[in-house]
Amino acid sequence: LLQSEAMHSAAQCMNEQATSPFQPAKMEHRTLLSLAFLLAQVLLIAFAEDLECIPGFQQKILYIEQPPEFAEDQLITNVQFDDCQGNEKLFFEVSNPDFKVEPDGSVVALKNVTEAGRALFIHARSAYANDMAEVKIIGGKKRHNSLKDIMKLSGNIGLLRQKRAILASPILISENQRPPFPKVVGKVLTSDRPDGSKFRLTGKGVDQDPKGIFRINENTGEVLVTRTLDREAAADYHLQVETTDASGKTIEGPVVLDVIIIDQNDNRPIFKEGPYVGQVWEGSPTGTTVMNMKAFDADDPTTDNAVLRYNILKQTPDTPSPNMFYIDPEKGDIVTVVSPTLLDRETLENPQYELTIEAKDMTGSEVGLTGTATATIIVVDKNDHPPEFTKKEFQATVKEGVTGVIVNLTVEDQDDPTTGAWKAVYTIINGNPGQSFEIHTNPQTNEGMLSVVKPLDYEISAFKTLLIKVENADPLVPDVAYGPSSTATVQITVEDVNEGPVFHPQPMTVSKPEDIPVGSAVFTVGATDTDTLQHQSIRYSVHKDPANWLTVNTANGTVYTTTHLDRESPFVHNNTYTAEFLAIDDGSPPATGTGTLLITLEDINDNVPFIYPMLAQICEESRNVNVVTVGASDKDLHPNAEPFKFELSKQAGSDKVWKVSTINSTHAHVTLLQNLKKANYNVPILVTDSGKPPLTNSTELKVQVCSCKKGKMDCSSADAPHISMAFLFLLSFFSLLCL
Repeated sequence: LLQSEAMHSAAQCMNEQATSPFQPAKMEHRTLLSLAFLLAQVLLIAFAEDLECIPGFQQKILYIEQPPEFAEDQLITNVQFDDCQGNEKLFFEVSNPDFKVEPDGSVVALKNVTEAGRALFIHARSAYANDMAEVKIIGGKKRHNSLKDIMKLSGNIGLLRQKRAILASPILISENQRPPFPKVVGKVLTSDRPDGSKFRLTGKGVDQDPKGIFRINENTGEVLVTRTLDREAAADYHLQVETTDASGKTIEGPVVLDVIIIDQNDNRPIFKEGPYVGQVWEGSPTGTTVMNMKAFDADDPTTDNAVLRYNILKQTPDTPSPNMFYIDPEKGDIVTVVSPTLLDRETLENPQYELTIEAKDMTGSEVGLTGTATATIIVVDKNDHPPEFTKKEFQATVKEGVTGVIVNLTVEDQDDPTTGAWKAVYTIINGNPGQSFEIHTNPQTNEGMLSVVKPLDYEISAFKTLLIKVENADPLVPDVAYGPSSTATVQITVEDVNEGPVFHPQPMTVSKPEDIPVGSAVFTVGATDTDTLQHQSIRYSVHKDPANWLTVNTANGTVYTTTHLDRESPFVHNNTYTAEFLAIDDGSPPATGTGTLLITLEDINDNVPFIYPMLAQICEESRNVNVVTVGASDKDLHPNAEPFKFELSKQAGSDKVWKVSTINSTHAHVTLLQNLKKANYNVPILVTDSGKPPLTNSTELKVQVCSCKKGKMDCSSADAPHISMAFLFLLSFFSLLCL
């Protein structure tokens, strides 16, 4: 700055002289510049004599380029330190133990070093001053952008520039170091350390699990590692360092000391996500992506140790080309590299390929570690082959009246049998107006199973012709169509069989009174033979007659009664009696038809009514009380049943003991008119139905007269019927005669 100001003043002076009328006109410009420079030097020396000396490094930051290797005893750079008192008792400390500073300021390597990090920190101390300098190393390995990126510690860089008594620069250690241990891996520096003070190191890896990995020389500040390190187990350690007095009390700190583990290529790539299976459509264009292979490398992802490259080592089978596929070395994408015509599933030796894939780290260099996996690629079928019948015409024979499969239609299809491109779907497109036929696909053989679902009749048609087409369950690809071979004709011959006669109508119905005389004609059943081309006679027989009431004329089918009919029979349901008859032709062998006759029986008044209940109980000393309410029933139907008429039959004596009063058409009250002693009494009741002529039934109602005390009825002594005194006298008289 002083030199610049001096030169500026000299130049201004010369300009004034050049414009003065007393200046020689022929003074050269070069001479003026020389004079100005000399004047500036004189002024600089004059000002410099007045400047004070500033203790410390004359240059705080220096820059060097990263060589391939720092050779042992090689001069790296020079630092200049001046305490302005003659540098008495001057010594230097370097943050990296692999380097030292000579007394003259020469920075040299103590051994061959390939990586020293991004900076060296130098601490200088003399009897009168101490200071810090930083040597920045430019052009290190490209895998790291900066020291800050390596350490992930932007804050620590700022700490290095602060006025601190403790300087703990980051330590870089390679993993997998070999014994002997412990080894010095770094050094903590202090610019102002009292006598008797000690260094103390704490944190995970020292006094916390995992314990004992690092320790510090409490006197020199050297940091040591005690065992082999694995970056994949721990990529860094964040420790704390401080200085203490003899009693252990902290003097300065704690300051963060970061230990960064430098990765070595000690992990092979691993394919974790297997099995790897991909599919590609047959006929796919060249360059079609099939699948992606991705391997994992546990090494540092910011280094080449984990940068992978992929390669196909082997392809099985190797036909029709040994290079059917290609893998992108960086992305791991597997793509097709053959023409679509070669990728034809029907012409391939095997539609499944096995690829041995290799992943190599170190960007695929020769020194890289490798890992392999198998990729399975399946060439998936497209429906590019329509199904074709094995012949144009099929023959089938079926007997009339029979259902079921009559013929299997065979087809050929070159597509994959496990897909819908192979599965056949059959359709009857002509010759089936009555829907007598159906066709279904056999899932195992792919054949078309043609069935008769409605019995055929030889007398109507002895021959049938069907037109059938076959298609696939999946649609064909656009450039393929179904051809003539996808349709076929089926010629069906219907064979005549002796069919059984058929009753008309079916069932047959008739209504008859239940009291028709025995031997009466009930109905004439009739059946016809469907074999119109044959001349056969028919005979009839009884097939089912649950009550054995009927017989049939075998020649003309007339049905007669053999006994009385009874509508109230348990064989009659809902007034209808059901019987079955057979019509048998004289064919060879004979054929039989079955007909049902439903006889509705008309009711007549042939059943007397009856009353219920038949027993009643009453307390003695009762009079003018309702004994019981009786009801009447009749097996016949209305009008041969209710309304019923209730009345008493003759009663002994002039005084009436009982009374019957009608309530409605089916019920009546029985009333006791006078007191009766404890005994059993029979009350004769007449009940008459409404039939024409009406029927009457005399029924005795048993009434027990019981003793009733305290709400309890005792009928035990009333079980015997009431006997008069006259009867007892006669019984005694006859007993004496027998003596």
